[in-house]
Amino acid sequence: MEKSEKIEAYYNEEHRYKKAISLLRDRVLKTDLEETFKWSFPTYTLNNKNVLAICKFKNHFGIWFFNGVFLKDPHKVLENAQKGKTKAMRHWKFNGIDEIDKTVLDTYINEAIENQRKGIELTPLKKERTSRPKIPSLLSNAFIDNPDTKQAFNSLTPYKQKEYIEYITSAKQEKTKTSRLAKILPMIIEGRGLNDKYR
Repeated sequence: MEKSEKIEAYYNEEHRYKKAISLLRDRVLKTDLEETFKWSFPTYTLNNKNVLAICKFKNHFGIWFFNGVFLKDPHKVLENAQKGKTKAMRHWKFNGIDEIDKTVLDTYINEAIENQRKGIELTPLKKERTSRPKIPSLLSNAFIDNPDTKQAFNSLTPYKQKEYIEYITSAKQEKTKTSRLAKILPMIIEGRGLNDKYR
């Protein structure tokens, strides 16, 4: 199904908020935003950047503002979409068409568009690189006995190194750890990852 067909199906579906979400759509289509369909919802973009989406659920409907955290919100209508998860997105919920004040709605929509034009958006924080996990003594002792293995291990990607470390440390008994070590040493020398054959 094409995006345009998905959008029409979304708005034409028999739903208790059918008329209400069509009203929201009418207000948004009066702006410069482009209508598309993402994450199962009609989404409205400016220069391919998400500005807002119109949503409907069983007990409410509303608008998601992707960078709603920057909206002034003088009427205190915006909620964090998912507390603890979403940083920038804000949700304006309605329970009935009579709650929609077109003038106020237009103000919020236009401010969101202007903010996007100015490039006001929350940029995701880069995750700090996690330090390399501690090499278990069994493995580090094997490196002392065989420096080539250590060199080969250091040449592996951090992800593959972590797989080997976890493979050893996850074993409960020393006997299992020793047999696992014997299995992986030739693989390390060959420059292979623990799960390469499954990739």
